[in-house]
Amino acid sequence: KMELRGVCCVLLTCLFYTSSADKDFFTSIGQMTDLLYTEKDLVTSLKDYIRAEEDKLEQVKKWAEKLDVLSATATQDPEGFLGHPVNAFKLMKRLNTEWGELELLVLKDMSDGFISNLTIQRQYFPNDDDQTGAAKALMRLQDTYRLDTHTISSGELPGDPMTVEDCFELGKIAYSDADYYHTELWMEQALKQLDGGEESSVDMVTILDYLSYSIYQQGELERALDYTKRLLKLGERKYEQLCRGEGIKMTPRRQSLMFCRYSDNNHHPLYVLGPVKQEDEWDRPRIIRYHDILSNSEIEKVKELAKPRLRRATISNPITGVLETAHYRISKRRATVHDPQTGKLTTINQRIEDITGLNVKTAEELQVANYGVGGQYEPHFDFGRKDEPDAFKELGTGNRIATWLIYMSDVPSGGATVFTDVGAAVWPKKGSAVFWYNLFASGEGDYSTRHAACPVLVGNKWVSNKWMHERGQEFRRRCTLNESE
Repeated sequence: KMELRGVCCVLLTCLFYTSSADKDFFTSIGQMTDLLYTEKDLVTSLKDYIRAEEDKLEQVKKWAEKLDVLSATATQDPEGFLGHPVNAFKLMKRLNTEWGELELLVLKDMSDGFISNLTIQRQYFPNDDDQTGAAKALMRLQDTYRLDTHTISSGELPGDPMTVEDCFELGKIAYSDADYYHTELWMEQALKQLDGGEESSVDMVTILDYLSYSIYQQGELERALDYTKRLLKLGERKYEQLCRGEGIKMTPRRQSLMFCRYSDNNHHPLYVLGPVKQEDEWDRPRIIRYHDILSNSEIEKVKELAKPRLRRATISNPITGVLETAHYRISKRRATVHDPQTGKLTTINQRIEDITGLNVKTAEELQVANYGVGGQYEPHFDFGRKDEPDAFKELGTGNRIATWLIYMSDVPSGGATVFTDVGAAVWPKKGSAVFWYNLFASGEGDYSTRHAACPVLVGNKWVSNKWMHERGQEFRRRCTLNESE
């Protein structure tokens, strides 16, 4: 093992070498050694921050305990307690002065030192290319020495053990390169560790999705089918739980950061005096609900235009890019034509553009769907994935960058829109619209936006979609190189 470790160190140094002068890759073990000391310094800074927060909380705790005892005594005989002039004075003093000091203490940001240090050190951090390079180097070592994933992941190499997240990230990097062989190896290892009881933030459904597809791409149809069946079984169970309002993954801390607000969309002239009502529905991915977007008369007009043209739902064929009827969309759907007589659709489209800031000229026509009792739409992505290169090709406007979903009816029971990978559920409210981005600013697909329409248990559900595309957004949502932004 010691000999193998030595060989690995030498080879890893070679594998990280690059002659490209225009890339800030960490090209050697020596350079990466500096990162260890950078991280050690950050850990020290983080501990200092934790101690400062603990000291602050201790002061607040002592204050609360002192006031708890005093309040218990005072409220036993309030008039008798306040009859003493010293007690009356101290009550005035506490409320006028000391509670204000406590407020300042609670609001004091103890993170300044840590954040400042982190900001300084971040300029030396590796980037996505460096991380990808390290992953590919590891996979080349794996091939050269015929190492199985368990040997590497368990720390037998020797080295630190790898988590489910680590294995999953290696598999994703291989998948991005269409390296389905290594995708399979590392997704299988991630799955084994999950099955073995390791806790992880990575969803088993997501792992199975990557795994089944990578095996399919290698021509092993029977194995791919087995994993797909397991995937569907898990996905269906999770989907049904969310439809029932169970298993929603929103922690109290994250919930405390969700707000309702009046928004004028960066001082847009139309909304300065009449701002829109905006509500945070979810944080990652960010899902925003806008209230009172369509009036009852507008809703009735859209439904009137749609009813004569309702037909079975369609999806984009991943191979040809052509829209086809989908059996798993139990609804009626159609693409609304322009309405030159009243201009209602033009007004609605302009409103969507004003609120989102996105160009709707390259968007698809407003799509209207009507779900009766039992009507549903199983988990799917709105955007075309990497393995669907011809998705929306016939439109010539690029991928679907964002989704605007309008609820045109209340639903007495059922009918939620659920995001199966993150555990979010959004319930229909007539006249409101929800908005989310399907693509990161880098142009990469956000796989956490997989969503479904739950079956309608009681009532009748009307919705309309506006799918905005990449073309025309170049100066409205500028791109970044970071795949997760």
